[in-house]
Amino acid sequence: MAGWTPLGYNSVNPQGFTAPQQLDASGNLLVASGSASALALSAGVNLVKATPGRVARISVITAGTAGNLAVNDSATTGGVAAGNIIWSLAFGSVTVGQIIELEWPCAKGIVVTVPTGGAVSVSYS
Repeated sequence: MAGWTPLGYNSVNPQGFTAPQQLDASGNLLVASGSASALALSAGVNLVKATPGRVARISVITAGTAGNLAVNDSATTGGVAAGNIIWSLAFGSVTVGQIIELEWPCAKGIVVTVPTGGAVSVSYS
């Protein structure tokens, strides 16, 4: 897939033996797809990218006190609507340190809405 960079499959451990790199729960090799980041986005509607891309991960810095953490496929903050939402989670279900793996393609752009009092960082390409 375009934008995906696989990690090397084997590495040599201190004993001189080859060992597999990090694998996911299904035994598949993990890949790194987020080549850019938007750090410490604060509460409200935040434009991350105004062109097509892929939202990779969200790291929760502060959970917030009201509203939803959400991601929309939109090129502008004004274009955010129920019809282009790709993911949402109520603030009460968001925890500090939580990593949300999305790996979702966005045809128009990436907009992240952060709950009141919250902060997140986003990895995207």
